[in-house]
Amino acid sequence: MNAPQTLEKQVTGATIWLTGLPSAGKTTIAYELAETLRAEGRRVEVLDGDEIREFLSAGLGFSRADRHTNVRRIGFLAELLARNGVLALVPVIAPYADSREAVRKRHQAGGTAYVEVHVATPVDVCSVRDVKGLYAKQAAGELTGLTGVDDPYEAPESPDLRIESQNQTVQESAAAVRALLTERGLAA
Repeated sequence: MNAPQTLEKQVTGATIWLTGLPSAGKTTIAYELAETLRAEGRRVEVLDGDEIREFLSAGLGFSRADRHTNVRRIGFLAELLARNGVLALVPVIAPYADSREAVRKRHQAGGTAYVEVHVATPVDVCSVRDVKGLYAKQAAGELTGLTGVDDPYEAPESPDLRIESQNQTVQESAAAVRALLTERGLAA
């Protein structure tokens, strides 16, 4: 008796981690890129940091330990998706270098592609954008522990790509990530 053969084409997945300050443009770039990749027929998921906090990491605070746990959970989910052929776009602050490195190592251990994109928007630009009102709340004394203001953000020393979103359109930023994926053989 012959075993059934699978005709499903193997598609390379990857995790594309977009790190940066609050209001840097990470999520906007991720959704723009997702739209382009889906139009090309790719399987794509955006793991939005706010949604993850609500559905997978509810109950975690913003201490260093809780932030590390949150990043590890997201990294686990992203790697699971990526090794199954999905391009996982992860727009998450992930303020600590050791947390991001743990995610990278998890991917390396599994042979899963991992791309780190630093959306390197300066804090003064982010505070003007202030899409969630966090900078205004921090300035008014209603919020403490804001990443990049009164809580640390350890910028990646050598990301795979650095985007200065204040100097280009969202479409140009997404195109830069798309070009890197093509260069790495992760997108056609």
